[in-house]
Amino acid sequence: MKLVAWLGFPLTVAFAGCQTVQTTQGGVVGVERKQSMSSLISASQIDQSAVEAYGKVLADAGKKNQLNRDSAQVARVHGVANRVITSDEVNAWCMPGGKIAVYTGLLTKLNPTDDELAAVMGHEIAHALREHGRERASEQMAQQLGVGVLGVALGLGDLGAQLTQTLLDVTLSLPHSRTQETEADRIGVELAARSAYDPRAAVSLWEKMGKLGGGKPPEWMSTHPSDQNRISDLQSYSARVMPLYEAARKR
Repeated sequence: MKLVAWLGFPLTVAFAGCQTVQTTQGGVVGVERKQSMSSLISASQIDQSAVEAYGKVLADAGKKNQLNRDSAQVARVHGVANRVITSDEVNAWCMPGGKIAVYTGLLTKLNPTDDELAAVMGHEIAHALREHGRERASEQMAQQLGVGVLGVALGLGDLGAQLTQTLLDVTLSLPHSRTQETEADRIGVELAARSAYDPRAAVSLWEKMGKLGGGKPPEWMSTHPSDQNRISDLQSYSARVMPLYEAARKR
């Protein structure tokens, strides 16, 4: 009976500090999911922690001589990213507050067009606009708080994690959920279209990604949508925002 009481206690504490928020309007693509954020983590706190975490990433890359200084490559992403990091990974990410990194492997292995690069950056910016990093950090902090309270009760000490490290973990190590990835895909094509980039390039981008090969688990075992389902969804939503693209081209 006491064990059940203790197991229930940290869960009560963990979820008591959450609030439901609306980070963005639905837009043309209709992303309207309300999110649960920890009241223990404010937007300003998470942005400051993102600055510190981003600085740590750049410092580590600098020590390894991995900061890309190719002016042509940097110029391509100058409008949407502060740095391009040299790495063979076909990857990009965006921290809360808009701190963006693009790995050169994405440029050299995919050879993206500017429209396809805009699809990548639109996707990553969408993660920031939806505050997916804060949402994931809130989930992590809630779990750690629950474990920490239980640990203190059992005499195991304080097990809480630093927010900056949590941000590094959720940005670089832990994958976004399928819901967050789909939201970023859909908002990303709208952002690209409004900037006069062809939103259909998101489809050709993922077709290129699929051709890179490598064994992948079935979608039900993965936090990311399968390539084919992702492409199908992007085809539908890129068509939905085509009027925005056509209007933006005329400006």
